[in-house]
Amino acid sequence: MLDKAKQSLAFFFEGTNPMPPVHLDTRYDRAGNFLVEPGNTVVSHLVQGSPSAAAIIEVRERIRAMPDADRLAFTPISSLHMTLFQGIIEYRRRLPYWPVDVPLDTSIDDMTRLYLKRLDGFQPCPPFRVRTIGITPNGLTVAGAFEEDEAILRRWRDALSVPFGYRHPDHDTYVFHITFAYQIRRLADERAAAWRDLFDDCLSFLGREAPVIELKPPAFCSFKDMKHFEELLVLG
Repeated sequence: MLDKAKQSLAFFFEGTNPMPPVHLDTRYDRAGNFLVEPGNTVVSHLVQGSPSAAAIIEVRERIRAMPDADRLAFTPISSLHMTLFQGIIEYRRRLPYWPVDVPLDTSIDDMTRLYLKRLDGFQPCPPFRVRTIGITPNGLTVAGAFEEDEAILRRWRDALSVPFGYRHPDHDTYVFHITFAYQIRRLADERAAAWRDLFDDCLSFLGREAPVIELKPPAFCSFKDMKHFEELLVLG
């Protein structure tokens, strides 16, 4: 029987998941070009130039060097971040992903302006630390570096749900991550062992070189696509 890590990786391979990637042709095209998909969010960017950022970029480059990495659409290094709370986005105009007191046809720019007003005076939760707990073709799966950090991450999500006006269905179980890439095509089953070996090596590497990931304070950001997240209001 597959262990949990192998089960999660199975999602990315043709034999176990023949369904097309969910964001294909809305977030990016089949050539790997990112498409316009405006929205807003709260993220913590990597601290550029930090040792942990250098280690993460090294892992990203190792993934890009795989012979079948052309099945992935990579975001720019400058965009690397951990999402703390998902905002609204153009192609998800429905409840419960939108505040019940705002019309669903409100423009993204108007929603961003509304959230800037609602976040004025927001009382931030304490700082937190995170670490890598897994790697997939999409990037890193992360969690609180220690038990208290995980609790703080969840406090942030609870606090942000008030000004944002909703709680996603996965609010309490949300898996924190740092995205490197999106799948254009599922990976070939015969390549599974090579990918697992790579991820095992990279996870060990990050455990040595970046046991704690250095992140900037959470910031409310706007975006037009997945290539850049403009910090509009630092919350931490």
